[in-house]
Amino acid sequence: MSVSIDVAWRSLNKYQEELCGDKVEIVKTGDSDIVILADGMGSGVKANILATLTSKILGTMLNEGAAIESCVETIARTLPICKVRKVAYATFSILQIFHSGQAYLAEFDNPSCVFIRDGKIVDYPYEVREIEGKKIHECRFRVKKNDCFVLVSDGVIYAGAGSILNMQGWTWEAVAEYTLKCTRQTMSASRLAVLLSQACDELYEEKPGDDTTVAVARVIERRIVSLFTGPPKDKKDDERLIHDFMHSEGKKVIAGGTSSNIAARILGKEIITQADSCSPDVPPMASIEGIDLVTEGVLTLGGCLKLLNKYVSGEFDAEFFDELDADNGASRLARLLIEECTELNLFVGTAVNDAHKNSELSFELSMRMNIVDQLVRTAEKMGKNVTVKYY
Repeated sequence: MSVSIDVAWRSLNKYQEELCGDKVEIVKTGDSDIVILADGMGSGVKANILATLTSKILGTMLNEGAAIESCVETIARTLPICKVRKVAYATFSILQIFHSGQAYLAEFDNPSCVFIRDGKIVDYPYEVREIEGKKIHECRFRVKKNDCFVLVSDGVIYAGAGSILNMQGWTWEAVAEYTLKCTRQTMSASRLAVLLSQACDELYEEKPGDDTTVAVARVIERRIVSLFTGPPKDKKDDERLIHDFMHSEGKKVIAGGTSSNIAARILGKEIITQADSCSPDVPPMASIEGIDLVTEGVLTLGGCLKLLNKYVSGEFDAEFFDELDADNGASRLARLLIEECTELNLFVGTAVNDAHKNSELSFELSMRMNIVDQLVRTAEKMGKNVTVKYY
C-alpha cells in the first residue's frame, strides 16, 4: 500500500505576544512525511527561538536519517539552559508516516497525539525510553486510509482554564471527543485544523493564555489532477496533446476557451456554458462530457492562485473556506488543488495568444505562461508533486 498524507496546522499566539512559542515543521523525504510540533518553554521571543531550534534540528537530522537518540542528544546539548529550571528544553512530538504505510510516533512532554481510526479514538501502545535524562514515548504501527492524527501543544488542553471552564481547561479527553465529532464528516486537514483552533480561541475568549497549536495529518489515497491550458504551438499537435491529457490519471481540468474548443472538437463533444455559475470577478464555467471541470483561462487561473497563495501563507480561516466553497471556477479549481490533489500534471500549450501577437512582450513573459509558472511554484510549496509537459 502506498499512502499519501494531507497535513495542515494552525497556531494562536499567547495574548499580546507578537511571536508564537510553538513551531511546526513539515519535512518530506523520499519515502516519508514527517510532522514535528515543538513547544518552547515560556512564551514570546525566547520560546519562539527554543521551538524553532528544536523543530529545525529534529527536521534536518531526521531528514538525513539520524536516529531519535542522536536527535534528542543534539537538542539537549544545543539549547541554552534555563537559569530558573536548570533545564534546556522545548517539548516536542514527532510523527513520521512512510509511504509504505509504516509509521513512527515519538513524544516528549507534549500532550498525547489524538488518533482517530474507523470513527473511534484509538489508544496506541507506546514504550518509554530514557535518552539524555528525558523520557521519550515511542510507538511504531501501520496506518490505514482515513486515519487521522492530531498533534497539540499544551495550550490546547488548557484552553478555557481560569475563565469559561474554570480551572480545568478543555482537557485531552474533551479535545479528543470534539475531534472525533468533527471527523464524522469527511474533511481536509486544513478544515479540521481551523475548527480545532477556532474552538480554542473561543474558549480563551480570543485572549489565549498560552501559545496554542494544532497540527493535523490525515492518511489519504494518492490523488491526481491533470490540467490542460493553452493551445499547442503547432496545431498539428492538438490531437497528441488531447490524447496525452485524456490518457493521464486522475481528475481532468481544462482552463481556457481555446483549450476547451480544441478538446471538444477532437473528442467530438459539446461545450455547455453554465451561465448560473458566474460571479462578478470570475467568468462562468462550462462542461464537457468526460471532463471534471472546465473554466475560463487567465482570469480564472489568476483567481485560483490568489486563494492558493492565501493558503500557502497560512491565511486560512472560516471565512477563507467560505470563499473556497463559492460556486465559481476559481474557487472550484482552488478547492480541487488544496483538498483533492496530491499530484498535479500540467499540459501546457505554448502558442502565443492572438492578443499578444503584436505585443513587445516575449513569449516567456506572456500572462498565461507567467501564471503557469506561479501555479507550479505554489503547488510545490503546498507539497504537491508537479510535472509539466509543454506542447
